[in-house]
Amino acid sequence: MGEQRPLAPGEAWRAVAACFLTTFALLSRHRVHLPEERGGMRLRFADDPRARVYRETRLGSGLAKDPCTLVVTFRLRLVRGPAHALFRCESLLNTPLFVGFPGFTSKLWLAHDEHDRYRGVYEWDGPRRAEHYARSLWQVLALVSVPGSIRYAVVPGLRRDDVIADPRLVEGLEPDDAAWWRTAVGT
Repeated sequence: MGEQRPLAPGEAWRAVAACFLTTFALLSRHRVHLPEERGGMRLRFADDPRARVYRETRLGSGLAKDPCTLVVTFRLRLVRGPAHALFRCESLLNTPLFVGFPGFTSKLWLAHDEHDRYRGVYEWDGPRRAEHYARSLWQVLALVSVPGSIRYAVVPGLRRDDVIADPRLVEGLEPDDAAWWRTAVGT
């Protein structure tokens, strides 16, 4: 998973702008879906926090040809208490910031955990594309996040739902201090 750093601002903002334009074409063709079956599902992570899925966004079938799992985490600045509910409502407006990125297939939006961390758990088509997205997104998240709270993990070759269903699939991929991104058995 290597060193994590954002893309250079110009490159990142160009990628976000291209994504934004592509998203509107996808929306106009009704390719973006908000399935409800996973809403309310609770995930536990290996570092012990638990979080609830409050939305899923899917492009087409949501299945990748070259699957990888991407997990992103961050803490929002100035969002506390009831403001979390407002953020979850507003976050739907953030959809154009990721749906049009090359390789996006699906995202589970997780509510803040007991440490006020938000997570997105994605299935992406191609690990390089997932990495490019995460490094581009960093520039957007940096505007609203606590400095030092943005992290991501790309797990090539594994579908998101398989990683959630069987956390043993990713055992040993990273040292224990990287447990923030690994799902764990139980709720």
